[in-house]
Amino acid sequence: MTELTDKQIIQELKQFDTATICNVVATYAGSDICLSIYDSWWGEYYTDTSLRCMYPQLGSICGYAATAWYSDKKPEHTTLDRWALLEHLDATPKPVVLVAKQTYSPGLENMCGLFGGNMTTSYKAFGVVGVVTDGPFRDLEEIREMNVQYLATGLTSGHGAIQLRGVGMPVTVARMTVQSGDIVHMDQCGAAKFPAKYLSKVYELALELRKREQESQKKYLIPDLSLEKLKAAHAKR
Repeated sequence: MTELTDKQIIQELKQFDTATICNVVATYAGSDICLSIYDSWWGEYYTDTSLRCMYPQLGSICGYAATAWYSDKKPEHTTLDRWALLEHLDATPKPVVLVAKQTYSPGLENMCGLFGGNMTTSYKAFGVVGVVTDGPFRDLEEIREMNVQYLATGLTSGHGAIQLRGVGMPVTVARMTVQSGDIVHMDQCGAAKFPAKYLSKVYELALELRKREQESQKKYLIPDLSLEKLKAAHAKR
């Protein structure tokens, strides 16, 4: 079989759900199909329930992580140059998943519709196919036509003065800690990440895991299934 490029593998990974990616990169005792990159509970490699998938019809998305940090504007905060994030996106391999940390003063956490149609248009122009962020966004229908996936906390229509505080640094969003250049896979159930150096191995094991799961599920499709037949089918493994 012809060896695939990293860009081709990223496209191939879109055929899998994010749960499969989690199963492959985590640590499960006795499994020969897990890379054991992360502790399955405490590895901070997937998002928790605080985020919602805004466009489930888009299916799975996969890309290289670019990272950013936003907050409300204060005089004591350092603000980056207006081009800093676009420069970071431009330098990130394509396609890009933007993972954006949002921190606000108490009482403002759910009040900032940071990402909207204008920002999404500019990010898409520099290769962004998905955004993972721990705050709300806006312009739901306008963005729908752009085919850019969002995992966010919800929707709100406005925001106050905001600052871009950093780009390219490690960020933790919804319990998932991401470094720029990681691979991020996302679907309607959430997002997961892993180091880019494991791309080919993750793809190889995802294929094998799907094959094994399909074979296992066939046992439950035996005509006139009984517990005895099920035990016999498992004994043949």
